[in-house]
Amino acid sequence: MLFDLRGRGRRRTVQIIYIGLALLMGVGLVGFGIGGGFGGGGILNASSGGEGSGSGTSYASQIKKYKKLVGTQPKDVRAWEQLVKAQLLEAGGEQYLSSTTGLSSKGKELFSEVAQSWSSYLALNPNPPSAELAQRMLTVFGETALNEPSEAVQALEIVVAARPTSASLYAELAEEAYKAKNVSEGDLASEKAVSLAPASEQARVKRALEAVKKNPSGSSEASGSTGSSEVTAVTATGTAATKTK
Repeated sequence: MLFDLRGRGRRRTVQIIYIGLALLMGVGLVGFGIGGGFGGGGILNASSGGEGSGSGTSYASQIKKYKKLVGTQPKDVRAWEQLVKAQLLEAGGEQYLSSTTGLSSKGKELFSEVAQSWSSYLALNPNPPSAELAQRMLTVFGETALNEPSEAVQALEIVVAARPTSASLYAELAEEAYKAKNVSEGDLASEKAVSLAPASEQARVKRALEAVKKNPSGSSEASGSTGSSEVTAVTATGTAATKTK
């Protein structure tokens, strides 16, 4: 479960989720990737209606089709995009993730294949790259999956470019940048998140993100406790009354 705080870095993940929830209430649902073409943000939400391999549906035939296509037409951006989508659906979602053991061996295999296809897709410099796919790739590169913060930063940059007024997305970008030890980008994203947050919440969001910067992994409860309590306080104040952007 996501809110099992015993896992590595789980407290930090929950902290950033609280930032997102607080800012979500303040600036509207679209900024957090809900609505506006991004769907519900889950890895299974796609044109197929959200069915993944966990529902008994196999996307092996689609994967085979697009693998063959990119094999004969390696510069076909659309084919690579469709391959990534099919692989994401085949990988399913949380059936391969556990709060105690992390990503299963099968999940790692599937997620690694998606990551390789995503990399090949980006190498073709699509203009613009799919922000929807980039958002879904965050599950693949997340802490409980492949745990590749640098790749998560790259995906978030694409998502943020499509939603440049989302404070919550900038907060997430700051967290991943700090995890990737890219302090300069983390600082810039943090500053942007604070500037886009409702005025009444900016100070507390700033303190929470400063706590993330000090301890990106969330391994030390002492260093992360202040940030966590601040974000919880932001959520409790009821930011729904603030102006929606």
